[in-house]
Amino acid sequence: MKLTREEIKVLAEARRVAVLTGSGISAESGIPTFRGENGIWTKLNPEELANFNAFLKNPELVSAWYSHRREIIRESKPNAAHLALAELEGMYEDFTLITQNIDNLHQRAGSRNVCELHGNIERNYCINCGTRYDGEDFEENDSFHCRKCGGLIRPDIVWFGEMLPHHEWEKSEQAAGRSDVMYVIGTSAVVYPAAQLPLIAKRNGSFIVEINIEPTPVSEYADISIYESSASAMPELLKLIKEYKRVEEV
Repeated sequence: MKLTREEIKVLAEARRVAVLTGSGISAESGIPTFRGENGIWTKLNPEELANFNAFLKNPELVSAWYSHRREIIRESKPNAAHLALAELEGMYEDFTLITQNIDNLHQRAGSRNVCELHGNIERNYCINCGTRYDGEDFEENDSFHCRKCGGLIRPDIVWFGEMLPHHEWEKSEQAAGRSDVMYVIGTSAVVYPAAQLPLIAKRNGSFIVEINIEPTPVSEYADISIYESSASAMPELLKLIKEYKRVEEV
């Protein structure tokens, strides 16, 4: 990775930082991505697993699928990119991490100010009475029915055709709009409305840093594009920023 001193200065001296992450950041934790050559949606039909009507039609199948995914996620660990972002958060007065991921790895790495645009696989709720069943699995003995009212229990994630949680989106939009620097990490940048956030940041004068294994639509307007894994790039970026700050403080 080769950055000019001026580029490092911009990253180090920013006051307001926003980060958008996608499934690529968790790939090196052993969690499959959704798109790309080996993405989940190249092997499975999302219409059968990730929408509300499919859940109502076959809750056993959908619940078993998400229990399987939950098991994979629980066996995984935050990687170097998650850890670097958690450390980076403590270096700025205004830092917002916006994620499209549902895997909870940012929080497990230590990130605190996290906006979850697509929900969190560790949370569940009854679609009838709203009773929470966070941290539970639902695949055996008809246990995906609410113990309080008998309603179906669904994962608290955003399925195809559903709106993003209003508060999370509003907070994310505001963070992107006021940012001095925005990192766009491990996302294909084709899923809307999340893909709007880097554009919002750019239009408001933010310095855009893209980290992805291949070019994306963000590459057309990014100030820096780094085509390598985030688990490799983020620790190196963190090191450069810390070294710059250390020298400036002397």
